[in-house]
Amino acid sequence: MRHLLLRFVPVFLAVAALAPAQTATYTNFIRQVQFPTAVQWDATVAATGSQLSSLAIDPGGARFELWTVKSTPLTSYLLDTRYVGTYVPLSSVVIRSEDTYPAIPRTRADRPFYVDVTVSGLLSGATDPAASKSANLLHHVQSYGTGGTGVTLDRTQATLLTQASITTNGTQTLTYAVNAVPGAVRTKVRGEERFSVFSLADYQAPSSQLASQFIQIWPVADGSIAGLTQGMMLRFTVPTLTLTLNDLYPSSTTYAQVYQGDPRLGVTGTIVPGSAVVISDSVPQNRVLTVKDYDAVFNDEGRWTMELLTLTPFGIDRLAYVSFDIERVIKVNSTITTIE
Repeated sequence: MRHLLLRFVPVFLAVAALAPAQTATYTNFIRQVQFPTAVQWDATVAATGSQLSSLAIDPGGARFELWTVKSTPLTSYLLDTRYVGTYVPLSSVVIRSEDTYPAIPRTRADRPFYVDVTVSGLLSGATDPAASKSANLLHHVQSYGTGGTGVTLDRTQATLLTQASITTNGTQTLTYAVNAVPGAVRTKVRGEERFSVFSLADYQAPSSQLASQFIQIWPVADGSIAGLTQGMMLRFTVPTLTLTLNDLYPSSTTYAQVYQGDPRLGVTGTIVPGSAVVISDSVPQNRVLTVKDYDAVFNDEGRWTMELLTLTPFGIDRLAYVSFDIERVIKVNSTITTIE
């Protein structure tokens, strides 16, 4: 029998992604479950660090679960699990996207992502146990529902999308051009996809998770500009604007800008005062802005365009636009006649 040195990464990062912007406190612990006896031991741990496992590792191996418990309301979150055994392989799952958010991987519904699955320690001898020769890769998918954030998600209800057997050591990269989260409007789905590697069951222990990671999928933002209409003529006053912004990406800067001429992509214009919204969060946000007194952004007459833009890790996207005309010179047509 032997003890294992446990190392655990910052817990607060994963918790922040699940429960943002609140004042609750968290208690973190590691649960060790022995096989085949099912004896378990809980050890409270700090947010980072390392320590020896509470119990010696029996021949059947042990499962380690990293939990955090929120005080208000009282809620438990299973953050990660690992299985350690005599001859089971080692594995890791890393999910990458264009968003470098340091906590839970995330991306937008219209963007690709990549999954790196690494397995080592697989055996190939004729007399080696079956559990030492292969592992199973499982791909689950689950929707958060309309407006959902995944905070109270029951992950046991996830749908198993695919499974495959891994029989060779090394790293393989899986590329997903589009997500598989259920939803009729593909740009508006929100949910997660989980990739897990499990050991095979044998006489000493059941099938156990060797590594797992999930990626959150968030919807594409949309927006509208009210107060200006296409082809509208402005003279000496500008109308009050209402900017409606839906599903702003958790890391985004959204604003309205104006420039002279008809609509053109890629133009850098003048930002309308009071129209900027900066989101630095773990879930999408909605905003409604009222904008007044922006007359100073117009320095000439003629055709102008106003655009509603959002800047995310994926680039700049135009949410809405409207073109209008400004004419501030009063023209008087008259004739002069004389009576003689």
